[in-house]
Amino acid sequence: MIDYETSAAVVDNESVKMVAESARDFAEKYIRPHVMEWDEAQHFPIDLMRRAGEHGFLGILLPEAYGGAGLGYHEYVAIIEEFSKVDPSIGLSIAAHNSLCSGHIYNFGNEGQRLQWLPRLASGEAIGAWGLTEHNTGSDAQNMLTTATQDGADWILNGTKNFITHGHSAEIAVVIARNGAKGDSRSMTAFVVERGTPGFYSGKKENKLGMRASETAEMVFDNCRIPDANRLGEIGDGFIQSMKLLDGGRISIAALSLGIAKAAYEASLKYAQEREQFGKAIINFQGVSFKIAEMATEIEAATLLTHKAASLKNNNQNVTTAGAMAKLYASEVCVKAANEAVQIHGGYGFTKDFPVEKLLRDSKLCTIGEGTSEIQKLVISRNLVKEGSK
Repeated sequence: MIDYETSAAVVDNESVKMVAESARDFAEKYIRPHVMEWDEAQHFPIDLMRRAGEHGFLGILLPEAYGGAGLGYHEYVAIIEEFSKVDPSIGLSIAAHNSLCSGHIYNFGNEGQRLQWLPRLASGEAIGAWGLTEHNTGSDAQNMLTTATQDGADWILNGTKNFITHGHSAEIAVVIARNGAKGDSRSMTAFVVERGTPGFYSGKKENKLGMRASETAEMVFDNCRIPDANRLGEIGDGFIQSMKLLDGGRISIAALSLGIAKAAYEASLKYAQEREQFGKAIINFQGVSFKIAEMATEIEAATLLTHKAASLKNNNQNVTTAGAMAKLYASEVCVKAANEAVQIHGGYGFTKDFPVEKLLRDSKLCTIGEGTSEIQKLVISRNLVKEGSK
């Protein structure tokens, strides 16, 4: 069912290599010197995001007509991967901005809406957020409580979104709110809300285990009035739009996971070649070398799955199953790789003198964000059954 024929070749494509090198240089120059400082302070570096916009990293998938770089999903995966190898927090923020906020406006907005908001997002003038999740609805988004009530030519939003990337700092937010009955997939609508709109403000900022330089906070709407011109697509299409968007968004988390896993692998290989016990480098002990062999093999498989999904997305083919498979496998591989990296480093892996303890903390979100591993299995199994019944 999954055809890998083109996946391996595209990873070595010259365009992908050039883009990856550009992202790697940016990350080494502007991110690496501050990684632990930002992590310990839970500081979201807005200035870095503005700079990333200047370098074309905030409009990766957008056409040039909207200020974007006009790149495809293979390049997108390479960029997120390179940022995430240095600091997964930044990889997460770059991914959320591109795939969720900008992606929603580009895919479901009209031409006027695209021209109004996308150039600001692509340049870094505006940071983007995307609001679906609530306190009572994680995977169960159809039962959201945030409401959108039509009032003449306006809509009034009431409710709270949580676990929102850039919930404090975003100048432009895409918000999905319920305009009909709970549990009805056709009763939710998407809107754009700009910072400064009366009734739109930030709530609690989360104190997190990992991804601490990527801001996660509540967005609160208290009789927040916005014009109907801010509505994205048809009334009632918000949930359907969100599910389509998450199909591609799972490629983002797969790419993020690849970056973490590869960073863990590279750190482990280097350490195992340098660390000596009983008169020889620990890479020569089977217990260590087999861990590294498994890491390399599983990362290779995760890479193929991720670029297969990217190929489908580039060709406008259905990516639901492939994206879920890539996200499921790559996220689980990255947690395993980070955990094994700490084990290989021994006591030093438990200290902040080496990067692997942070990779382990950051890795866990990948099995949770944009659909848990359990939700991915549900998506995959349902699609397999659907395909098998045809």
